[in-house]
Amino acid sequence: MLDTLLGTLLESGPDGLTFSRAAKACGLSPATLVQRYGNREALVQAILLRAWDQLDAETEAADAEEPPTPDGAINLLIRLMPSETAERDATNGLLLLREDIRNPALRIRGAAWGRRLAEVLGRRLSNDRTRGERLGWQMASLWQGAHTWWAFTRDAPAEQAIRGVLEEWVRGVK
Repeated sequence: MLDTLLGTLLESGPDGLTFSRAAKACGLSPATLVQRYGNREALVQAILLRAWDQLDAETEAADAEEPPTPDGAINLLIRLMPSETAERDATNGLLLLREDIRNPALRIRGAAWGRRLAEVLGRRLSNDRTRGERLGWQMASLWQGAHTWWAFTRDAPAEQAIRGVLEEWVRGVK
């Protein structure tokens, strides 16, 4: 149910999600959703916590499958933001990110994922743990920035543009 509602949340934005809209999307009655979640904010939080669970699982799967190389780090990031969702992630996804930053429980999840992502990337960028962590944070930041700037310029397909930025950065830090 929460997976279905994530799509609805992406369409409507957090402020546009009502119990009526959520009920229509998932097939439950508004009263059932109110009984289960109490208020709209709790429903939004539950949906976004589920989204963090999914991102954690996707990150772990990519970590297990991608090689421990800089190219593996790039491929891992591209897997986490596939080109078919680039438009959605650059627009409506930012509305969800705003909720993640404003809500303390969601902010904690985001921070934990960021630390894990930096570690996963860092192992692929350096054998030195301290340097790897620093490079992992840099690469994650560059990846997010490249996606944001791609949303403005759109001068190439999303994957091509973002991969190009990451590859250039990797060449510079070797």
